[in-house]
Amino acid sequence: MSERLVLPLSALGARDLPVAGGKGANLGELIRAGFPVPGGFVITTAAYARAASAAGVDPRDPVDARTRLVESEVPTDVADAVRDAYLALGGRVAVRSSATAEDLPEASFAGQQDTILDVEGEAALLDAVRRCWASLWNERAVAYRATHEVDERALRLAVVVQRMVPARVAGVLFTADPITGRRRRAAIDAVRGLGEQLVSGAVNPDHYLVDVTTRVVVERRGDILDDARLRELADIGARIEAHFGKPQDIEWAIDDSKLWIVQSRDITTLYPVPASAPDPERDLRVYLSANVAQGVLGPLTPMGIQTFRLLGAAFATAVGRPVADPTAGPSVIADAGLRLWIDLTGVIRNAAAREIPVRVLSIMEARSSGIFARLLVDPRLAPRGGSRLRSAAVILRAIAHTGAPPWLVRAMLRPETTRDRVLREVDALVTRDVGPLTTGVERLDAFERLFLTTTPRMFPRLVALAGAGLISFNLASRLLRGIASDDELRTILRGLPFNPTTEMDLELWAIASRTRDDPPSRAGLADRSPAALSADFRRGALPQLLQRELETFLEVYGHRAIAEIDLGLPRWSEDPSHLLGAIANYQRPGAAALAPDAQFARGAREAEATITTLLSRVHGPRRLLARTFLRRVRALAGVREAPKFHVVRLFARGRAILAPVGASLAADGRVASADDIWFLTLPEARRAVAGEDLRSVVAERRAEYRREERRRHIPRVLLSDGTDAEAAFAAPAVDGAIRGTPASPGTARGVAHVLLSPAGARLEPGEVLVAPATDPGWTPLFLTASALVMEMGGMMSHGAVVAREYGIPAVVGVPNATERIKTGELVVVDGSAGTVASESG
Repeated sequence: MSERLVLPLSALGARDLPVAGGKGANLGELIRAGFPVPGGFVITTAAYARAASAAGVDPRDPVDARTRLVESEVPTDVADAVRDAYLALGGRVAVRSSATAEDLPEASFAGQQDTILDVEGEAALLDAVRRCWASLWNERAVAYRATHEVDERALRLAVVVQRMVPARVAGVLFTADPITGRRRRAAIDAVRGLGEQLVSGAVNPDHYLVDVTTRVVVERRGDILDDARLRELADIGARIEAHFGKPQDIEWAIDDSKLWIVQSRDITTLYPVPASAPDPERDLRVYLSANVAQGVLGPLTPMGIQTFRLLGAAFATAVGRPVADPTAGPSVIADAGLRLWIDLTGVIRNAAAREIPVRVLSIMEARSSGIFARLLVDPRLAPRGGSRLRSAAVILRAIAHTGAPPWLVRAMLRPETTRDRVLREVDALVTRDVGPLTTGVERLDAFERLFLTTTPRMFPRLVALAGAGLISFNLASRLLRGIASDDELRTILRGLPFNPTTEMDLELWAIASRTRDDPPSRAGLADRSPAALSADFRRGALPQLLQRELETFLEVYGHRAIAEIDLGLPRWSEDPSHLLGAIANYQRPGAAALAPDAQFARGAREAEATITTLLSRVHGPRRLLARTFLRRVRALAGVREAPKFHVVRLFARGRAILAPVGASLAADGRVASADDIWFLTLPEARRAVAGEDLRSVVAERRAEYRREERRRHIPRVLLSDGTDAEAAFAAPAVDGAIRGTPASPGTARGVAHVLLSPAGARLEPGEVLVAPATDPGWTPLFLTASALVMEMGGMMSHGAVVAREYGIPAVVGVPNATERIKTGELVVVDGSAGTVASESG
C-alpha cells in the first residue's frame, strides 16, 4: 500500500499518516467514522518521493528545492495516476498539502504548507500539486519545523484533492476555548463565503461560544449563524473530539443546506489537564502551579516530580494523614505538562481555610492571589459541609501533629538559642547515615527513606523558626500602627542576618574580590568561557587561588543550582560554569561600584537605626513589647530562606545516591545513558533494577520534555475543565488602552514595530509586531516577536493560531492599529484581555 501513488480518502485512516500525511489520514478517519466529509483522494508520499527524486531535490537547500519542485514536470506515472483519480472525481476541487510532520501531538503545523481552492482541469490540478510539493520547503514551513525540531530527512508530503464545497458560510470550530483553555466550550468563527479569507485574516469573522454540555450559546458576536446551526456545529465537534480522544480544531463549510467537515486536527496549544483530575462536570478542581510560584517555568524531570510526591507523602504523615503509596504521594499533588500542580480545591471548599490562599499568595504571588479571590465567588466551589469551628479544629490538630507549635513557642521565648539549636540539628539530619548503598535496590531504598523520614523531622522546626520571625513582624507592625510608616517597617527587614541565600551571594562576591587581586585568576576569568573554566575546575586545573576558593564555596553551596527544585538537574558542584560566569562578570570594569557587601552592611545599619527611632516614639509596656518583637524579627526573619535551602541539600544528597544507579542501568543496557535515571519514577527505577528494559519509556519522556521546554505560557491557576483562570478572569482595559479580540493568552511588554508588509522586514528580538493582517508569509517574523497585534482577523485566523503555537501573546481585530500605534512606542500587549496599552510619554 505504501507504494501506491494515489489512494481514495475512504480507504485511509489514522494509521496511514506515513502514506497520506496528517491531513489525509485524519480526513480518511473521519469518512470511515461516518462524518460528512467531501469525497476525494490523496496523492501519497510515495508520489512526492518519486517527484523529489526526479527533480533532484536536496533537503539541505530549501530555496533550490522549492524551485526544482515547481519547475520540474510531474513524473509520468504520477501524473497518469492523478489524472485517472481526478476524472473519476470530476468538477472543481480543493488541493491541500498534507505533510507527515503535521497534526502531531506537539504541533498542528496549521497553514505551513499551501492550499489551492477552486481548481478545475487536469493541467491546473497538476500545477497545484507541484505548488503544494514546493510549499514543503517555503520559508515559514522550514522555520516552523526548526522551532519544533522536526527531522527534515524523514519528511514527506502528500496532497489531498477533495471535491470543492460551494460554501455559503464557512469557518473554524475549536471544541475547547483556545484562549481560556476551557474544555467543552466550543469556540466558533464564521464568515460568508469561503473559509480561506478567515484563515488569512482578510476579514473580521463572527464569533460565538457554545457550552457543549448544555448546548447554550453563551456568547454571540455576529448574525451569520443561528442558534440551531451553532448547536449542530457544537454537537458534531463533540462527536469528532470523542472519536479522536482530544480537543479538535475543525474546519467546516456549509453549502445551500448541508454542513461539511473539511479538516480536523488536534489542538496542540492547550495546556494539559492533570490525568488524575475527575470529571469537571461532577467535581471541579483548582490547581495552583508550583512551578510558577517557584519561578521555574520550564518542565521538571519525572524523578524531580517523584521527589515532590515523596515529600508530599512525608508531609501527609507529619499531619496525621499518611498515604497508602508514598511514591504516588497525596492526592493534592498532581502533574501535567511535566510541571507540578497543587490541588487547593479542598482548601477553597473549607469554610475556615478558603481565604488562606488569597492571603498567602498576596505576599508570595500577587497575580495568583487575585485569581483565587475571584474563585471564591464561583458557586461551583462553594464550601461543602462542616462548620467553620469544626474546620478550624481539624486544621489546628493537623498543625499540632507536626510538632511545630512547641518549636514556635521556643523560638518566641529564646530566639537565638532556639535558632542555633534547630540549625545544628537540621544539619545533622541532612548529613546522617542513610544505610548501606552497595546494591541498586539499597540505593533506591535509601533515596525513598531519605525524603520520607528526614523531611518530617526537620521541616516543621525550620518553618517554626521562620514563622516566629513573621509573627513577630506582624505583631510589631500592629503595635506601631500609626507610628511607623510602611517604608520604615520595610527598612526593618533590610540586611537580615542568617539568610543562607544572602550569605551565599555575598560569599560569591567575596571570591570575586579576592581573586581580582590574583593575576592568574583574573586572567583566567577574563580569557576563558565559563564552560571551559568549569571543565578546568573538574580537572583541578584552575589557577590555584580560584580553584581553592571555588572548592571551599561548593562545600557549603554546591547543592544549589538553577531551577534547583528539580532534583533531576545538575548541581553547581557538578557544573559550576554559572558561578564562574558570575564571578567573571563581577570583575568587569565598573562592577566594583555595586559593592553588594557594603550595601548589605549599610542596610543592616539602617535597620538597627530605624528600630531605635521607632522605639523612641513609644513608651511603657508598648515599648517593651515592640522592642521584644523587633529584636525577634532581626534574629529570626532571615531564616525564611532556610527551609528551602536545606530541602535542596536533601535533593543534592538524593541525587548523589541515585546517580550510580543510572550508571549501572546504562552499563546493563536497560537505559541508554546514566542520566536517563532522572526520566524515570521510583517504581520504574525499581523495575529497571529488576531487569526491565526502559529505554523506550525514557525516549518518550525525553521527547515530551523537549516539547514542554518550548512551551511559552504556563497558567498560574488551572481548573480541571482546562480553564487558565488568569486568562478567563482577564482584567478590563486600563485607561488609554485600545481593545481588540483576545487571540493568544499572556502579557508582553516591548517596543512596537509597525510593518505593512513582511517583504524585506526585520524585527529585533523582543519587538511587538503590529500589522494590518498576517498570512503565512509573515510567520518567520514571529520567531523574534514578543507579541502580535493585528488590525484584522479573529481568534481562529492564521496569525492567531501560529502566535498561540509560538506562545506569544496576540490581540487581533484592533481598529486602525497600524495608525494608532507608532514604531518605537513602548506597549503592553495583553492577549488574555485583548488590550494594547501604551507606556510611552
